[in-house]
Amino acid sequence: MVLSIFGFFKMILMIIGGFILVRFVGQLMIAKRNMEAERQLNEQNRKFEAERKSKLKTFGKTKIVKKSDVNGSVQDVDYEEVN
Repeated sequence: MVLSIFGFFKMILMIIGGFILVRFVGQLMIAKRNMEAERQLNEQNRKFEAERKSKLKTFGKTKIVKKSDVNGSVQDVDYEEVN
């Protein structure tokens, strides 16, 4: 009878230990996922700021391209001469 009581408490402690271990591993996995998401967000912000800086640098400037360099994104614009 005494051995079964000790076995019962041993099994309860093993179950509790298992739950604690699974919870700890889950928290580690969540932390790893959050760190990866933060790294991706920082990379995205860095790219955004670099693109913004390059666009502000060329804002309002006119670029002349040769006809051979046109890749379809450039449009000819009609104009009227003022006398």
